[in-house]
Amino acid sequence: MTSETRGTARSQVSAALRRGLDECGVSWEPGVRAGETVLSLPGERKLATVVSLTAGRRSVRLRAFVIRNPEENHAGVYAFLLRRNLRLPGLAYAIDRSGDVYLVGHLDADRVSAEHLDAVLGAVLTACDEPFNELLALGFLSSMRAEWAWRTSRGESTANLDAFRHLLAD
Repeated sequence: MTSETRGTARSQVSAALRRGLDECGVSWEPGVRAGETVLSLPGERKLATVVSLTAGRRSVRLRAFVIRNPEENHAGVYAFLLRRNLRLPGLAYAIDRSGDVYLVGHLDADRVSAEHLDAVLGAVLTACDEPFNELLALGFLSSMRAEWAWRTSRGESTANLDAFRHLLAD
């Protein structure tokens, strides 16, 4: 296969992907890499989940940021994520060289449709948003305690930590 043929195949997959996202009503923008499409899914616990979809000749690579490298309790965070991996439909948690946590997966190019994208993006949002507070508690509890102590000692608002009040309040 020539590079021109590979480029044409990638362009066709990318166009089908973007049509499917448009049909789902999902806003997207071109990414910086060839064939990349980037979107942001609004969450309930996590403000937003940024998703990168990169078209190839036969598949679309999916990568969504979950949480930055935990400051503590790495074993607990990773054990939690590995247990959740068992329930994920074609997706998996992974870490990069920096220790940041991502959700990754691949979609077959011939399955890129609005219906399939809607199901996959729903699974992505659930996998990134649902465990977010628990991941923060597992991997950043000391920092949250310090933040809580600092804010309460100065009479500052603790609204951004309300979800963790049961862990932080005396």
